[in-house]
Amino acid sequence: MWPYPKVIAHRGGGILAPENTLAGIRAGLEQGFHAVEFDVMLSGDGVPVLMHDDRLGRTVAGVGAISSFKAEELVRMDAGAWFGPQFTGEPVPAFADVAAFCKLHRMWMNVEIKPAPGFDRETGRRVAELAQRLFEPEISARAGGAGAEILPLFSSFSFDALQTAHNVAPEIPRGYLVDSIPRDWQTPLLELGAVALHTNHQNLSPQLAREVKAAGYGLLCYTVNDIQRARELLAWGVDAFCTDRIDLIGAQF
Repeated sequence: MWPYPKVIAHRGGGILAPENTLAGIRAGLEQGFHAVEFDVMLSGDGVPVLMHDDRLGRTVAGVGAISSFKAEELVRMDAGAWFGPQFTGEPVPAFADVAAFCKLHRMWMNVEIKPAPGFDRETGRRVAELAQRLFEPEISARAGGAGAEILPLFSSFSFDALQTAHNVAPEIPRGYLVDSIPRDWQTPLLELGAVALHTNHQNLSPQLAREVKAAGYGLLCYTVNDIQRARELLAWGVDAFCTDRIDLIGAQF
Protein backbone atom coordinates (compact mmCIF):
# COMPACT_ATOMS: atom_id res chain seq x y z
CA MET A 1 0.00 0.00 0.00
CA TRP A 2 1.26 3.49 -0.92
CA PRO A 3 0.77 5.78 2.12
CA TYR A 4 2.19 8.91 0.46
CA PRO A 5 0.68 11.67 -1.71
CA LYS A 6 -0.13 10.90 -5.35
CA VAL A 7 1.26 14.03 -7.03
CA ILE A 8 4.71 15.33 -6.09
CA ALA A 9 6.30 18.65 -7.01
CA HIS A 10 9.50 17.84 -8.90
CA ARG A 11 12.62 19.49 -7.46
CA GLY A 12 10.37 21.82 -5.49
CA GLY A 13 8.72 24.30 -7.81
CA GLY A 14 8.67 22.52 -11.13
CA ILE A 15 8.60 25.10 -13.92
CA LEU A 16 7.61 27.94 -11.56
CA ALA A 17 10.86 28.46 -9.65
CA PRO A 18 14.53 27.45 -9.62
CA GLU A 19 15.02 23.79 -8.84
CA ASN A 20 16.30 22.53 -5.50
CA THR A 21 15.83 25.84 -3.68
CA LEU A 22 13.64 26.99 -0.84
CA ALA A 23 12.03 29.39 -3.31
CA GLY A 24 11.05 26.37 -5.38
CA ILE A 25 9.62 24.51 -2.42
CA ARG A 26 7.68 27.63 -1.37
CA ALA A 27 6.30 27.83 -4.92
CA GLY A 28 5.08 24.26 -4.63
CA LEU A 29 3.48 25.00 -1.29
CA GLU A 30 1.75 28.06 -2.73
CA GLN A 31 0.25 25.80 -5.41
CA GLY A 32 -1.16 23.56 -2.70
CA PHE A 33 1.50 20.84 -2.81
CA HIS A 34 2.36 19.07 0.41
CA ALA A 35 4.65 16.57 -1.31
CA VAL A 36 8.00 17.52 -2.76
CA GLU A 37 10.96 15.78 -4.40
CA PHE A 38 14.48 17.17 -4.33
CA ASP A 39 18.12 16.10 -4.80
CA VAL A 40 20.72 15.95 -2.03
CA MET A 41 24.49 15.91 -2.63
CA LEU A 42 27.49 16.37 -0.35
CA SER A 43 29.64 19.47 -0.15
CA GLY A 44 33.38 18.99 -0.01
CA ASP A 45 33.26 18.94 3.79
CA GLY A 46 30.50 16.35 3.90
CA VAL A 47 27.42 18.53 4.45
CA PRO A 48 24.24 17.49 2.58
CA VAL A 49 22.98 20.32 0.35
CA LEU A 50 20.33 20.50 -2.35
CA MET A 51 22.00 20.03 -5.72
CA HIS A 52 21.37 17.98 -8.86
CA ASP A 53 24.53 18.46 -10.92
CA ASP A 54 27.93 17.43 -9.58
CA ARG A 55 29.57 20.47 -11.16
CA LEU A 56 28.82 24.18 -11.16
CA GLY A 57 27.65 25.89 -14.32
CA ARG A 58 24.01 25.05 -15.06
CA THR A 59 21.94 26.22 -12.07
CA VAL A 60 24.77 27.78 -10.09
CA ALA A 61 27.27 30.03 -11.84
CA GLY A 62 30.90 29.02 -11.58
CA VAL A 63 33.41 26.35 -12.49
CA GLY A 64 34.40 23.23 -10.63
CA ALA A 65 33.10 20.15 -8.87
CA ILE A 66 30.60 20.52 -6.03
CA SER A 67 32.86 18.27 -3.96
CA SER A 68 35.64 20.87 -4.13
CA PHE A 69 33.62 23.49 -2.23
CA LYS A 70 32.78 23.64 1.46
CA ALA A 71 29.16 24.01 2.52
CA GLU A 72 29.74 27.55 3.75
CA GLU A 73 30.88 28.45 0.25
CA LEU A 74 28.03 26.70 -1.55
CA VAL A 75 25.26 28.27 0.54
CA ARG A 76 26.55 31.71 -0.44
CA MET A 77 26.26 30.90 -4.15
CA ASP A 78 23.37 32.11 -6.31
CA ALA A 79 21.09 29.24 -7.32
CA GLY A 80 18.26 31.43 -8.63
CA ALA A 81 19.54 33.99 -11.12
CA TRP A 82 19.73 31.45 -13.96
CA PHE A 83 15.98 30.95 -13.71
CA GLY A 84 14.94 34.60 -13.64
CA PRO A 85 15.96 37.99 -12.23
CA GLN A 86 13.28 37.80 -9.55
CA PHE A 87 15.18 34.89 -8.02
CA THR A 88 18.62 36.52 -8.01
CA GLY A 89 20.37 35.82 -4.74
CA GLU A 90 18.39 32.66 -3.94
CA PRO A 91 21.01 30.49 -2.22
CA VAL A 92 21.91 26.84 -2.41
CA PRO A 93 20.07 25.43 0.62
CA ALA A 94 21.33 22.97 3.18
CA PHE A 95 19.26 19.81 3.50
CA ALA A 96 18.77 20.48 7.22
CA ASP A 97 17.12 23.85 6.48
CA VAL A 98 14.85 22.39 3.81
CA ALA A 99 13.82 19.53 6.08
CA ALA A 100 12.95 22.05 8.83
CA PHE A 101 10.84 24.07 6.38
CA CYS A 102 9.02 21.00 5.11
CA LYS A 103 8.36 19.69 8.59
CA LEU A 104 7.00 23.08 9.66
CA HIS A 105 4.61 23.15 6.70
CA ARG A 106 3.76 19.45 6.80
CA MET A 107 5.28 18.73 3.42
CA TRP A 108 6.21 15.11 2.73
CA MET A 109 9.67 14.67 1.21
CA ASN A 110 11.02 12.31 -1.44
CA VAL A 111 14.73 12.81 -0.80
CA GLU A 112 16.75 11.69 -3.79
CA ILE A 113 20.28 10.84 -2.68
CA LYS A 114 22.41 12.18 -5.53
CA PRO A 115 26.07 11.23 -4.99
CA ALA A 116 28.84 12.87 -6.96
CA PRO A 117 31.04 10.31 -8.74
CA GLY A 118 33.05 8.32 -6.22
CA PHE A 119 31.02 9.46 -3.20
CA ASP A 120 28.14 6.95 -3.28
CA ARG A 121 28.54 5.32 0.11
CA GLU A 122 29.69 8.49 1.84
CA THR A 123 26.67 10.39 0.53
CA GLY A 124 24.27 7.65 1.57
CA ARG A 125 25.83 7.57 5.02
CA ARG A 126 25.87 11.33 5.62
CA VAL A 127 22.34 11.92 4.34
CA ALA A 128 20.98 9.01 6.38
CA GLU A 129 22.77 10.09 9.56
CA LEU A 130 21.44 13.63 9.27
CA ALA A 131 17.92 12.50 8.43
CA GLN A 132 17.96 10.11 11.37
CA ARG A 133 18.79 13.01 13.70
CA LEU A 134 16.30 15.41 12.10
CA PHE A 135 13.47 12.90 12.22
CA GLU A 136 14.21 11.25 15.56
CA PRO A 137 10.77 12.17 17.01
CA GLU A 138 9.00 10.87 13.90
CA ILE A 139 11.03 7.66 13.92
CA SER A 140 10.06 7.12 17.56
CA ALA A 141 6.42 7.84 16.73
CA ARG A 142 6.46 5.32 13.92
CA ALA A 143 7.99 2.73 16.25
CA GLY A 144 5.00 3.37 18.47
CA GLY A 145 2.59 2.62 15.65
CA ALA A 146 2.31 5.90 13.74
CA GLY A 147 2.12 5.79 9.94
CA ALA A 148 5.01 5.76 7.50
CA GLU A 149 3.74 8.96 5.91
CA ILE A 150 5.34 11.05 8.66
CA LEU A 151 8.83 10.08 7.46
CA PRO A 152 10.60 11.06 4.25
CA LEU A 153 11.28 8.49 1.56
CA PHE A 154 14.85 8.07 0.35
CA SER A 155 15.38 7.27 -3.31
CA SER A 156 18.48 6.94 -5.48
CA PHE A 157 19.80 5.60 -8.75
CA SER A 158 22.85 4.53 -6.74
CA PHE A 159 22.39 1.10 -5.22
CA ASP A 160 25.46 1.61 -3.01
CA ALA A 161 24.20 4.94 -1.66
CA LEU A 162 20.77 3.51 -0.90
CA GLN A 163 22.20 0.36 0.66
CA THR A 164 24.39 2.45 2.95
CA ALA A 165 21.40 4.62 3.89
CA HIS A 166 19.52 1.40 4.68
CA ASN A 167 22.31 0.21 6.96
CA VAL A 168 22.58 3.55 8.77
CA ALA A 169 18.91 4.48 9.08
CA PRO A 170 16.79 1.39 8.37
CA GLU A 171 13.72 3.13 9.83
CA ILE A 172 13.53 5.57 6.90
CA PRO A 173 11.80 3.94 3.89
CA ARG A 174 13.53 3.56 0.53
CA GLY A 175 12.55 3.56 -3.13
CA TYR A 176 14.95 2.30 -5.80
CA LEU A 177 15.29 4.51 -8.88
CA VAL A 178 15.79 3.04 -12.36
CA ASP A 179 15.43 4.55 -15.82
CA SER A 180 14.19 1.25 -17.26
CA ILE A 181 12.92 -1.62 -15.15
CA PRO A 182 15.35 -4.58 -15.50
CA ARG A 183 14.28 -8.20 -15.63
CA ASP A 184 15.64 -8.88 -12.15
CA TRP A 185 14.08 -5.74 -10.64
CA GLN A 186 12.91 -7.57 -7.52
CA THR A 187 16.45 -8.58 -6.51
CA PRO A 188 17.78 -5.09 -5.69
CA LEU A 189 14.51 -4.11 -4.03
CA LEU A 190 14.72 -7.13 -1.74
CA GLU A 191 18.39 -6.43 -0.95
CA LEU A 192 17.58 -2.81 -0.14
CA GLY A 193 14.45 -3.59 1.85
CA ALA A 194 12.79 -1.07 -0.46
CA VAL A 195 9.10 -0.23 -0.30
CA ALA A 196 8.83 1.16 -3.83
CA LEU A 197 10.23 1.19 -7.34
CA HIS A 198 10.68 4.58 -9.01
CA THR A 199 11.03 4.69 -12.79
CA ASN A 200 10.85 6.78 -15.95
CA HIS A 201 7.24 6.76 -17.11
CA GLN A 202 8.40 6.67 -20.74
CA ASN A 203 9.84 3.19 -20.21
CA LEU A 204 6.91 1.73 -18.28
CA SER A 205 4.30 -0.65 -19.71
CA PRO A 206 0.95 -1.78 -18.29
CA GLN A 207 2.37 -5.29 -17.81
CA LEU A 208 5.39 -4.06 -15.84
CA ALA A 209 3.15 -1.85 -13.72
CA ARG A 210 0.95 -4.84 -12.90
CA GLU A 211 3.98 -6.96 -11.98
CA VAL A 212 5.36 -4.35 -9.59
CA LYS A 213 2.00 -3.82 -7.93
CA ALA A 214 1.27 -7.57 -7.72
CA ALA A 215 4.55 -8.01 -5.85
CA GLY A 216 3.37 -5.54 -3.22
CA TYR A 217 5.59 -2.55 -4.01
CA GLY A 218 4.74 1.08 -4.45
CA LEU A 219 5.26 2.42 -7.97
CA LEU A 220 6.31 6.02 -8.65
CA CYS A 221 6.99 7.58 -12.04
CA TYR A 222 9.04 10.60 -13.09
CA THR A 223 8.56 13.18 -14.67
CA VAL A 224 4.94 13.35 -15.84
CA ASN A 225 3.92 16.71 -17.31
CA ASP A 226 0.89 15.78 -19.43
CA ILE A 227 -2.60 15.41 -17.96
CA GLN A 228 -3.67 12.59 -20.26
CA ARG A 229 -0.48 10.66 -19.59
CA ALA A 230 -0.95 11.11 -15.85
CA ARG A 231 -4.46 9.67 -16.09
CA GLU A 232 -3.21 6.74 -18.17
CA LEU A 233 -0.48 5.88 -15.68
CA LEU A 234 -2.85 6.02 -12.73
CA ALA A 235 -5.20 3.71 -14.63
CA TRP A 236 -2.31 1.25 -14.97
CA GLY A 237 -1.97 1.17 -11.18
CA VAL A 238 0.87 3.68 -10.75
CA ASP A 239 0.68 5.07 -7.21
CA ALA A 240 2.34 8.44 -7.65
CA PHE A 241 4.28 10.65 -10.01
CA CYS A 242 6.54 13.70 -9.96
CA THR A 243 5.63 16.63 -12.16
CA ASP A 244 7.23 19.88 -13.28
CA ARG A 245 3.83 21.21 -14.33
CA ILE A 246 2.57 22.04 -10.88
CA ASP A 247 0.68 24.88 -12.56
CA LEU A 248 -1.21 22.39 -14.73
CA ILE A 249 -1.50 19.20 -12.66
CA GLY A 250 -2.74 20.10 -9.21
CA ALA A 251 -1.89 18.46 -5.95
CA GLN A 252 -5.40 17.01 -5.76
CA PHE A 253 -5.32 15.61 -9.32
